[in-house]
Amino acid sequence: MKHHAQAGQAFAIGLLFGVGLLLSGMSNPQKVIGFLDLAGAWDPSLALVMGGAIAVGLPLFRIAESRSQRQLPSWSGAPIHLPGKSGITPRLVLGSVLFGIGWGIAGICPGPGLVLVGSLQWPGLVFVLAMVAGMLLFRPLDKVLSR
Repeated sequence: MKHHAQAGQAFAIGLLFGVGLLLSGMSNPQKVIGFLDLAGAWDPSLALVMGGAIAVGLPLFRIAESRSQRQLPSWSGAPIHLPGKSGITPRLVLGSVLFGIGWGIAGICPGPGLVLVGSLQWPGLVFVLAMVAGMLLFRPLDKVLSR
C-alpha cells in the first residue's frame, strides 16, 4: 500500500511538473532556441521561468538536505538520496558541454522531451529515443574510456 501511495505522489508531482513545462513554454523547442539565441532575436522570458523554478526549488532542496543530514525520511516516508558534492572534473565538463550543445541544437532537454512524447509530437519521440540510446551506450563507452 505504501508503494502505491509513493507511486501516486510521484505521478502527481510528475504531472504537475509536465503541466508547468507546458504552461511556461519550456516544452516548445522554438521558445528555448529563442532564449539561447543571444546574438539574434533573444527571448528572455525563459529566464523568468528559470528564476521562478529556482525560487521555488531552492528552499525545498534546503529542507531535503536538512532532513537528510538528520537521517529523516522525506514527507512521503521514502528515504532521501541526495547527490554528494564533488569537484569539477573533465568528465563533468564534457557531459555539460554535450548537454548544452544538444539543448542548443534541438531546444529540448529530458523533461520537455517526455512532455512532447506525451503530447505525441515527433521531435519529442526522436529526442527520447536518442536519449535512451545514449543511456544504453553510456556504460560500455564509459568502460572503454576508463581503461
